[in-house]
Amino acid sequence: MASTLYGTATLAAALDSGCFAPADRRILLVSNNAVTPETTPSVDEMPGFERLRSRFDDVVSWNDAVFPFHPGGWEPRLDDVPLWERYLRLAWGVGDDDVSLAVESLQVHPALGVAQIFTDAPVTVYADGLMSYGPTRNKIDPLVGTRVERLLHLDLVPGLRPLLLTEFGVASEVVPTPAFTKVLAELVDTGAALPDVEEPALLLGQYLSALRILSVEEEEDLHVRMLKGAVELGHTRVLFKPHPTAPARFTRTLERAAERLGADLTVLDTPLLAEVLYQRMRPALVVGCFSTALLTASELYGLPVARVGTDTLLKRLTPYENSNRVPVTIVHALLPAPDDRAAVAERRGGMDTEALAGLVRAVGFAMQPKILPELRDETERYLSTRLDDGTRTYFTKKRLTSLGLPGGVPAQLGFLPRNATVRRVARTARSLRRAVARRRAAPAPTGEQ
Repeated sequence: MASTLYGTATLAAALDSGCFAPADRRILLVSNNAVTPETTPSVDEMPGFERLRSRFDDVVSWNDAVFPFHPGGWEPRLDDVPLWERYLRLAWGVGDDDVSLAVESLQVHPALGVAQIFTDAPVTVYADGLMSYGPTRNKIDPLVGTRVERLLHLDLVPGLRPLLLTEFGVASEVVPTPAFTKVLAELVDTGAALPDVEEPALLLGQYLSALRILSVEEEEDLHVRMLKGAVELGHTRVLFKPHPTAPARFTRTLERAAERLGADLTVLDTPLLAEVLYQRMRPALVVGCFSTALLTASELYGLPVARVGTDTLLKRLTPYENSNRVPVTIVHALLPAPDDRAAVAERRGGMDTEALAGLVRAVGFAMQPKILPELRDETERYLSTRLDDGTRTYFTKKRLTSLGLPGGVPAQLGFLPRNATVRRVARTARSLRRAVARRRAAPAPTGEQ
């Protein structure tokens, strides 16, 4: 199952390198998870898909199977699961054959729904981004989680091991980097002609306002900050790659900023993988927020990169367990900001792998303490010895206090978060405060008393 071209390329690389056992038939199930799938191209309609198509015997659509429901908002009712399995086996010509699944983002639909329907199928989860290094975002039903045999992932941060699905003892397996770059090389001449811009600074848009991480105005300002960072590093030829579903106003705001800064801005209106641009244009610099493409630029193609806005996001991501927190943490810890000219030019990283691994595991526990309780002692040791002005950026005092971790309330008051009486008094106080607020907000009575 795949919902992006990047994910399809990951599957193709895994198949090419023998990560999957032989099968009589391979079916690619494509899912268009865009907010409005009717107006957004599906994976099998993207430029370059035909180059990957040969790895699969058939391509079928999950959107067609569950129409008129949206893939991301529909899930099978428990009593209907046998009916859905019979329907899908008939529709896809599977019959009574044994089935195994390879899905992405198992903790959410549509991948979760597919795994729930095929109740006996062993599951491989493959990760096409940085989220695999973080904890599972939701508690998964053991009837699904215990069927996961392994996690396939790209080695975007060499030496760092994923936390995803470790609560089920799932082992991680790396998709060989040479196989992945070979697949990406097959896509190098796909799509329309590119703008004639020599060695531009490439800006990567992410459309974070759609995820309600930033407001529209804040995201526009983020793109302007990317542009300013590139210009301050001496780049006047700039190429902006907007997110495929981002509104046109983002482009207009950036164009006005480019005029003020004296930059020659070109907007890419062709939906292409960033990795295709890396090969065809060889950018002199890649600037983004926390896009996975920043790591592929640095690790796979040796391009200078800079990150913008991660400091803001680390403060703004809510709730603390937001699944984007680990990707933001990794990018902030590893990649330089534009104002560190020497680090950008020398492609010098930040933390070493050992330090980053300790940080990610501590952040992972703080995000999901109920899913990863075995990491508590390790996290307490990390915070007791490594928490300083630099690492405190990745934690909030409120979160550390609520979990009774070092760095929260002062040490002499450390017993408070775990004290049942204190928690009961705090809950009562909050209830009273909400009651008072509701009474003040209620409309004034009218008429005679």
